[in-house]
Amino acid sequence: MNISDHRKAIDKLDAQIVRLLNERTRHVLEIGQMKLKSGEEIYAPHRELAVLQRICRQNGGPISNASLRAIYREIMSSALSLEKSMTIAFLGPEATFTHQAAVRRFGSSLRYSAQKTIADVFAEVSRNRADYGVVPVENSTEGVVTHTLDMLVDSELKIVAQIVMRIQQCLVGNCRRRSQIKKLFSHPQALAQCRRWVQNNLPDVEVIETSSTTRAAEHAAVNKNSAAIASSLAAERCHLRVLEADIQDNSENVTRFLVLGRQISPPTGRDRTSLMLSIADEVGALHRALAAFRRFRLNMTKIESRPNKRKAWEYYFFVDCDGHMNDRRVANAIQLLSEHCNLVKVLGSYPNVE
Repeated sequence: MNISDHRKAIDKLDAQIVRLLNERTRHVLEIGQMKLKSGEEIYAPHRELAVLQRICRQNGGPISNASLRAIYREIMSSALSLEKSMTIAFLGPEATFTHQAAVRRFGSSLRYSAQKTIADVFAEVSRNRADYGVVPVENSTEGVVTHTLDMLVDSELKIVAQIVMRIQQCLVGNCRRRSQIKKLFSHPQALAQCRRWVQNNLPDVEVIETSSTTRAAEHAAVNKNSAAIASSLAAERCHLRVLEADIQDNSENVTRFLVLGRQISPPTGRDRTSLMLSIADEVGALHRALAAFRRFRLNMTKIESRPNKRKAWEYYFFVDCDGHMNDRRVANAIQLLSEHCNLVKVLGSYPNVE
């Protein structure tokens, strides 16, 4: 085949793809109508996971699985936007890593609402002004985002999905060389992720904290001889140069984000359950409570403590374990936990994959 023949074949295939995409979308819209009538949530993380796993199993290349998943996320995002006018609240402003994580999960066809604080994200979803919310919960370098854990204590929202994303911090600025930099703008956590690099390469530069990486880039854009620690997307939006890429101290710098919603999804066979526990202030109380995980052979993947702000010297424990709350072993463990704890709250069960 010559170039002309290949192009004619592509044109023919494009016509088939467009027809099939519209046919697929019509089926999605029919399902959406049935869900709305029965009061079910339109977005179904368990179904999304099943689709992505299936298309990857069917993939014979040369398209990579990662590229195929990205294509299908946009296909599903387009269909979601036609089923219902959906709004995703996120810890803003735009171009932050939380914004990128939200778009990575939901695609570019939905409406995104930037919020100033994590509490605002919770409020938007709780008051039905947003369908879902996206907030950071932990970073592999800096640990947990305590404000997110504190908000989960009283909120009735559920964790319906997670997003695990590699964080690539960049030095961005309006100057041409590092030697010209006099001020460095950065969010405290971004700075903490790049502390060693900054100390070694910009030891005498004035560091100024900002509320987000995007705000840091915005300040750098309007201040002479300034730079910021931010994403390449923030640099692009603020018309800044990327002076140095991947300046994070840990090459495996990963942040986990939570998707907040109102209904827990059904099991997928590969899930994680997040719990909050409150125990009596007595010797051995935590040991007795956590014995439930060993008894039912559950892998406890995480435990964090936070002070009870209503009562001094008492603590909440946040625990993640493998499995879904509807799985027999997890349900039995939760029942046993209830016998040893003052409070057991299921924060969510969701697919344990990205």
